[in-house]
Parts: sequence; structure tokens; C-alpha cells
Amino acid sequence: MPAPPPPKVYHGRRHQLEASIPRFNADLTVDGVLDEPEWKQAAVLTGFSQYSPADGIAAEDSIEVLVWYSATAINFGVRAFEAHGAVHSTLATRDKIDSDDYVQLLLGTFNDGRQAMLFGVNPLGVQQDGIITETGILRGGSGFGSAGGVREAPDLNPDFVFYSKGRLTEYGYEVEISIPFKTLRFPRSAEQNWGLQIIRKVQHNGHEEVWAPTNRAAASFLTQSGRLMGLTDMHRGLVVDLTPELVEQATGAPAATGSAWKYSAAQPSVGGNVRWGITQNLTLNGTVKPDFSQVEADVVQLSYDPRRAIAYPEKRPFFLEGTEQFNVPNTLIYSRDIVQPDAAAKLTGKMAGTNIAFLSALDGRAYSLDHAQPLFNILRTQHDFGASSRLGVAYTDVEDGGDFNRVADIDTRLVWKKIYSVQAQFAESFDRTAGTSTNAPMWYARIDRAGRALQLRFLTNAVADDFVTRSGFVARAGIGHMNGSARYVFFGEHGSLLESVAPDVSLDGTWTYDKFVRAGDVQDLKWHFGLTGALRGGWQLNAALLVETFGYDSTLYTTYRIEERHPGGVGLDTVRFTGTPHLPNFDYSLNLSTPILKYADANLSVIWGKDDNFYEWSGANVDIGTFTLNVRPTEQFRINFIYKESRYLRRTDGSTVDVLRVPRLKVEYQLTRSIYVRYVGQYTALQTDSLRDDSRTNAPILICTATCARSAAVNSNTFRNDLLFSYQPVPGTVVFLGYGATQLDQDPFSFRALQRTTDGFFVKLSYLFRL
Repeated sequence: MPAPPPPKVYHGRRHQLEASIPRFNADLTVDGVLDEPEWKQAAVLTGFSQYSPADGIAAEDSIEVLVWYSATAINFGVRAFEAHGAVHSTLATRDKIDSDDYVQLLLGTFNDGRQAMLFGVNPLGVQQDGIITETGILRGGSGFGSAGGVREAPDLNPDFVFYSKGRLTEYGYEVEISIPFKTLRFPRSAEQNWGLQIIRKVQHNGHEEVWAPTNRAAASFLTQSGRLMGLTDMHRGLVVDLTPELVEQATGAPAATGSAWKYSAAQPSVGGNVRWGITQNLTLNGTVKPDFSQVEADVVQLSYDPRRAIAYPEKRPFFLEGTEQFNVPNTLIYSRDIVQPDAAAKLTGKMAGTNIAFLSALDGRAYSLDHAQPLFNILRTQHDFGASSRLGVAYTDVEDGGDFNRVADIDTRLVWKKIYSVQAQFAESFDRTAGTSTNAPMWYARIDRAGRALQLRFLTNAVADDFVTRSGFVARAGIGHMNGSARYVFFGEHGSLLESVAPDVSLDGTWTYDKFVRAGDVQDLKWHFGLTGALRGGWQLNAALLVETFGYDSTLYTTYRIEERHPGGVGLDTVRFTGTPHLPNFDYSLNLSTPILKYADANLSVIWGKDDNFYEWSGANVDIGTFTLNVRPTEQFRINFIYKESRYLRRTDGSTVDVLRVPRLKVEYQLTRSIYVRYVGQYTALQTDSLRDDSRTNAPILICTATCARSAAVNSNTFRNDLLFSYQPVPGTVVFLGYGATQLDQDPFSFRALQRTTDGFFVKLSYLFRL
């Protein structure tokens, strides 16, 4: 019998980027050992280049990725060589492998250079998965704690079914990966060409390496991918996933009298999800009474400006399926507005170069403005043209009894000469609430130069006062905004201590909407001067000087009055609060990140200086900081500690206006890849002084709604504890056993008089049936 032909080798640095991979009639047993005969004939992808911190350099660490496919799956084998340091590997939970060495496969099954599915693994085969969608929205940044990213981060919330296992070897590590075609969406054509980029992260030096050489001077990362050529005869079969769910929970609280504790158990909740692959590129999802009890509580975010609302990421499984299809500039589709639907359905796919996404959901009656059940209908389409350009439209409609909210949007992104891009958007809202109808516009435009060294950005956007969306997120309405920034990166010599340093400057202005459209005076003006440095081994430092002026915003203080005595000193009266026209600020910021060491890493972010005391519209001495520490004492044990603090002191006498301190501890122990236990404890200590007219009269401030009363000092200390047992062998199949309790403390962090106010138990069972 003649010997099999040698495997084909595709060397990235030699620009051998169109790989024809073999097809075998064989099923792969994923055991982490590349000993099946198919691996000996698989295509070999090698010749990696460095991408970060500098591009265009041969990778210091060698790697081979083997690829072949069968009728039902595509298979990858990773041989990663590590000659310079110890391999970082832990038995992490899904998606939590950023502290490990890892390899990411970016599969662009539609070969459009705009989006790709991400399949990542660490040296033990622990999985990471998500979506990368290039919208241009997340690119860039300057000053104020930003390192100025050059490519868009993936959304790691979606979970896909694929199989992987890995092991450490004497030369590094080896991983076996199998991705079923049932998990993927791809065009309906007899022969397929897919985009492929492979990323390797090496933690001992902090470098990121890629198979297809990728230039940092580019408006698109994905268009520089390689290709898998000539894939044929792939069978998805019937793609139907059924996931029934059962949830039982009981909540406890003190009895009405005495100190007894009383529990009440809710009726068991039965619901579930269904996913049907109608065609290879069109998927229908449905859910009935979805349960989101497995979602971890949101980490407290510090607010720098009370005029801006805070958005939290979507984490609920049903809404994460096909989430990339609903991307709209300025977050005009925000699924967390659908709070607790009784039922929902979603259709997503791509046909003839056009992404199509439709979502319909019937929300709970408790979230109605008109004592009805809000019905959400959301449509998003995007059509590709050129190498990276697109044209999109969106329409959202919320019907709530006699009320409604509708938003129509058109947006585009144009890319030319590889490094320039323009985004533009126009939207109009039509709203009727309590019989009052309004309509109002919003618009957005942005131009970027994504050079390797010189990066420029200019953007402008405006949101009218009456612009309302009930299915999107607008941080602040009634404003116009312009921003211009420039950043220049100086790269050090290869192997030098200073790998890169980048100064940047930005000018930012905010107007009230009326003054913006009439070219009136600016309300807030900000100059930010920043400096970002990267040191060998993964150290990151960002420092900034913030010179700002904030204008008085009367809408924040409509309920404020000042207490003053009548002439002659007899009796009291109230006078409308009117703040000083402008508050000048002068702040410093510093952000320091350590390398990701084998057992620990840390980050410190602080802002200090003279800033706004929004509580009293006066100047304040401000200290705001966040410290994060991750410790991995063993392969299975992880500790995450976050401490956040904000402190506002009056400039006039140094007295405290407001102090917020939030320590958060998360401890996880991973028994196996599928089983872990987790404890989360979060303590929130808030102290706010009674308010006064600090910048002018020093008189007490009254809060007037139905009646007027002096603002009272607030002292709140809340301790929340959550314990979870989790079994998740594959996405969709879960067993959760959880307990949570809220306690109040009389004095901050005394822990001597903690009083339990509420607690609860829950059990969730679900199982993925894949037909």
C-alpha cells in the first residue's frame, strides 16, 4: 500500500493563506491526544506573526494548528510550543480563560470580513466562545483611563456547543477541538470558502500572535484573515434544540411579629427554549417563561455624572443567540428593556449579503405603563457592500395598551483606503404616553483614521429632548456633543523594555440640544491629555490630565429649594435653587495593570483632583478608585477581589458630602470542567451628608416634591451573600442550587450587628435535547 501523501503546510508569514483542508469520512473522539490517523494528513497552519504589542514581527513562540473536516464537523488540533516560560493553565469556568495561555479560532463562515464566531481553548481545553462583529463603534479611545484599543473586543456572552480537550506536554500543550456543523451558520452553496484567523495569547510575555499577518494600520481586523477553501458536502442534518426548564424558589423574611423567620415558596415555574435551524443560514428561536436565575448579579458601577444613565450588558441566554445581528449604533436596540417576558420569538440569519434579525416579545404586565402587557417588535437588517462597508436599517415598536413607542433608524459604515472609516446614523422616535404624542430626531457621525502610529477620530451626535426609546438605551437625551482626538504610538525596538508609548489629546464639548442646533454656547468643555505605555512582559500604564468646565444644568435641580429666613429674622421661606454658572475642574487619572502572572494579576485605576459636587452643585475634592486583584493559588481555585470607592469632600471646609465604598469578593472552586461552587459577597457602604448651598449662601437645601423638607443625611450599609453550586456539561444543560441573603449593618464594616433582612433558595434544572 503506498504511503499517504505528506500533509500540506500553509505558512502565514509566507502569505500561504488559502488553505485547502482534507475531508475524511471519520468521526473524531475528542480526548486531547492527536493520535488519530487523520491528524497525520491534516493541513498544517504555521508561521505565526506577532500582532500585539507590535505587528509585522515573527512570533517568538512556535505553534502548529492542524485542520480537517468530516461530513458533520470541522476539527482542529493545536500543538503549541513554549520554550521561554511556564504554560499558564487553570481549570477555569467557561469563558474565564483570559489569565491562561489560549488559542482562539475566528471562523467567518460567510467570508464577509465583518463578523466571525470565536472558539477559544486554554491548554486544558476549557472553552471560550462568542462573536466578533466589526461595527467600528468600539474602536479607539484616548485619555481618561483608556489605552486606545485597535480592534474590537468579542462578545463572549453567547455559548455554542463544541467539544475540546487538552493536556500539557513536555514541549508546551496540545488541544483537540471539534465544532459540529449544527453549531454553525453558513451560506447555502455547494462549495464553501470560510474566513479563518487564529490568535494565540502567550502570557509569559503578554504577546498576541496571529496566523494570517495582520496590520494594525487598518480599519478592519477580520478582512485580513486567511481562508479555508473548497469545503464541500457538509451536512448539518435537522437542527432542533429543545431546552425545557424547571425552576423552584423560596424567599424568606422576618415574620410580622416576633423574631421568627418565615419562608414562602413560589409555584414551580416551567418554561423552555427551542432553536430550529430552518436552513443553513436562518435560525428561529422561541422561549416560554424564560428563567434568568443563573445570571450573576451586575457588578456595581461608579457614576461620574448623574445626568448619564448606566447600561449593563445582556447576560440572558435567549437574548444572546444571534445578538450580533441586532447591533445598532448608539444602542438603539437594548434587550434588557424586555424585563421578564412571558414568551418571545426571534428569527436571525443572512441571505444574499444581508443580515436579517427580528425579535418579538410579550413582556410581563408589571412592566407596563398602561396596565397592559408591552409587546415588543424589533427588526434589524444590514446589507454588505464593498470590502467592509454596510448599510443598515432598524425599526422598533413597543405597543403598551393605548401607549406606543416607535423608532426608525438608518445607518451606514463606509471603509476606504483600509485605514479610513465613516459612520453615520439618523433616527426618529414616535411616542405616545398617557395621551401625549411626540416625535424627535437623533443623529450621529464619526470619522476615524486607524493608522499604525497616527490615529485620529472626530465624532458628533445629538439627541433631541423629546427623543424616547423603550427598546433602546440612551444615556442622556436633550444634548449635542462633539469630540475630536489624536493619538500617536511610538514603538520601541524589538525586545526593549519600553515596547510602546502613546501620547494622546482630546477635546470634548457638550451643549444643550437647543443651543447645539443654534450654534450656542457650550455647556461642558473638556480637554484630556493622556499618555499610555506598554512595558516588556505585559505591564500597562495610562496617565491623564483632565481639564474641564461644567455648566449649570437646571433640570437636575427642579426639586431643590434653599431655606432662608424672612427679613428681620422671623420665620422661614424657601427660594428656588440657582447654581453658579460654571464649575472648573482639574483632575489626574492613573491606570496601572500588571502582567498576568501564573498565580495573580492586578489592576489599579484612580482619579483625584478638583471635580464636581453634583449633589450641591459646588466644587469638591474628589478621589475615585477601583482596585482589582485576581489570585489563582491552584489550578482549580480562583479568587477575585474588587474594591471601589468614591469620595467627595467640600472644597470650602473639607467636610464629607458623599462616600461610597464597595468591596466585592468572588471565590470559585472548580471540581471538574463541568462542576464548580461559587461564593460572592458584596458590601455596599454609602454615607451622604445633609445638603447645603455650599458655593453661595451655605443655607440648607430642601427637597420639594409634594412637600418640602431638609435633605437628610443617609447612612446605609448592605451586605449581600450568594452561594451557588453549578453543573454545566454543555450549554443548555444545567443544574443550579443557590442561596442568597441580604444583611444590614448598623455601622460600616463593623460586622457586629448584621441583621438578615431577606434571603432565598432556588433550584434550576434544564436539559439540552439536540435532535
